[in-house]
Amino acid sequence: MSRNLFLSIKNLIRNLENLFLPYGGQQPALACLVQQHSSSINSSNPSQSFNLKDIIGDGVLWAVPKHRRSVEKRLNRKFGVPEYNWKPLKEKRNLRSCQKCGHDHELGVLCPFCYDKVRKETQLMQDKIQEQLGLEAIEQEVVVLYEGEKGEQSADNLKGKRIVEMQKPRPMWFTKNLLQKSTQQPSETKEVKPSDLG
Repeated sequence: MSRNLFLSIKNLIRNLENLFLPYGGQQPALACLVQQHSSSINSSNPSQSFNLKDIIGDGVLWAVPKHRRSVEKRLNRKFGVPEYNWKPLKEKRNLRSCQKCGHDHELGVLCPFCYDKVRKETQLMQDKIQEQLGLEAIEQEVVVLYEGEKGEQSADNLKGKRIVEMQKPRPMWFTKNLLQKSTQQPSETKEVKPSDLG
């Protein structure tokens, strides 16, 4: 609407110029400015040179866009390109439920709830070790025992080891088997034989 109005006014001005100025000529507004400026120059100081910046001043805008940004480019800037960089949020399809606690977590990542339990228990064990043994270097193996486990261990297993006792029962998820270095006895033979081939 506004563009049509602007074009019609522009055509009207062009028709009027052709009617009154059939051979062309300077534009009336600029001609008046130049005449007024030249008369002021002649009256004040005849040796002063002509300067276009004094006439125009800050009236010209230089940093304006030359071309209209298309709809496709505007939408790409707003939402991104689906194949490369998609800016809106997408639903996650790699979520799984933990088999131990039932909390949701991403596939290929440890369950944060279970990991937080292990982290807190480890921090308690480290604080207890630091409280009983201090921060000096430990050359002996440290064994952490929970409530009621000291009587179950034989004296040979605890010989030459530092014992740290936790004043609480062992958590259900923290089995005693985790403390063993290996469940498999070292083999004496070095031959490798396949098994269960039948």
